Amino acid sequence: MSTSLLLSVVALAALVPAAVAPQVRAGGGTGGATDSPQGALFWVLLAVAIAGPLLWVVVQLGHSWRTGLAAALWLSVAVSLLLFALVAATQRAAWRLAPLLLCYLFLLGVLATIWQHAPERPIPGDPPPAWLQAHILVAVAAYGLLTLAAVAGAAVFLQERALKLKRTSRFSHQLPSVAEGERLQARLLMASEVVLAVALITGMTIEWIERRTLLRLDHKTVLSLLTFGVIALLMYLHYRGGISGRRAARYVLFAYLLLTLAYPGVKFVTDVVIGSA
Repeated sequence: MSTSLLLSVVALAALVPAAVAPQVRAGGGTGGATDSPQGALFWVLLAVAIAGPLLWVVVQLGHSWRTGLAAALWLSVAVSLLLFALVAATQRAAWRLAPLLLCYLFLLGVLATIWQHAPERPIPGDPPPAWLQAHILVAVAAYGLLTLAAVAGAAVFLQERALKLKRTSRFSHQLPSVAEGERLQARLLMASEVVLAVALITGMTIEWIERRTLLRLDHKTVLSLLTFGVIALLMYLHYRGGISGRRAARYVLFAYLLLTLAYPGVKFVTDVVIGSA
């Protein structure tokens, strides 16, 4: 078994306990009863979930940067979990996103494991290392924040659907209420918009240093700008009181889809589709 595959299996295994534990507690009648995690167990399992993907990132990217799809996905998983820990520690009821978030990140980890040997393409040009590192860090942080906002939006969608159908489940009991989900969604959207703006600025700075132009209108840039515009419009409509609930959640998920196409989506096309061809 290769080192990359072993690390991927370890990272996937580390995500499972934090995803399964809320369901076990719900089955025992204690889950979903409070607005804070049940004791230290939540934080212990979350630390384990973070350690697995973080170990992959440190071992695989610690000595040299990799541009492949697997690296992009595992880095996104690790950053999303780190940001989630920060949000869960500071925002009421944010920890309730854990079951939905961990299931989604586990799926990303599976995709990263499947395509871990996809051919990688070098970074075009010769960007200044400091600016490149800053741009990558900020861009991944923006993607991680929007991932959390999309998960909060998905939670709102699921809760409103359950209320409309008058059908609740063990899983829906673990998620935030509609009002809590909307508050989390709005705050995370605002944070992701600010960080995405910084990512666009650092990207334009690199373009100016290399080519004396601010924008290179490739797929990644266009999709990122569209994401920025959709989030800005959504925030405006939200604070004007013109959009909420499942309708707002759909726009959040659409914005997340655009940024996903811009970041791991472009890598999938270049590394897997074109690379395999």
